[in-house]
Amino acid sequence: MSDIVTAPAVRGGPLFILRLEGMAIFALATFAYFFLGFSTTGFFVFFLVPDISFLAYLAGPLLGALAYNALHSYVGAIALGVSAWLGGFEPFIGLSLIWAAHIGFDRMLGYGLKYASDFQDTHLGRLGPGGRKGSKKRVE
Repeated sequence: MSDIVTAPAVRGGPLFILRLEGMAIFALATFAYFFLGFSTTGFFVFFLVPDISFLAYLAGPLLGALAYNALHSYVGAIALGVSAWLGGFEPFIGLSLIWAAHIGFDRMLGYGLKYASDFQDTHLGRLGPGGRKGSKKRVE
């Protein structure tokens, strides 16, 4: 006998709003980064750094989801930015803006925070075939 497990996912208007928010954060963080005079090269070099969290999936989906979510939450980017600003560590302000821009870009594209059930299961819906209707994974 098999059951179908569904990971919860946002749908409809709220999904559109969350993706729009991602686009707004991406645009604002990118604008602020360049407005403050940080390096164009630095932006492109560090933009994909949060995606190193994918390597944690080699240790399994639970550790992978934890690592991915830790590096794809605005909490870390904001904490780094505020700490850098208060401490006067200007280069880290730039890194926090790149980090926020990366997260916003991912959200804009529909890449949400991961569930431990499967890499494709996110709070914004299932990635890949099957679309954004929530994860339907057969468990045997």
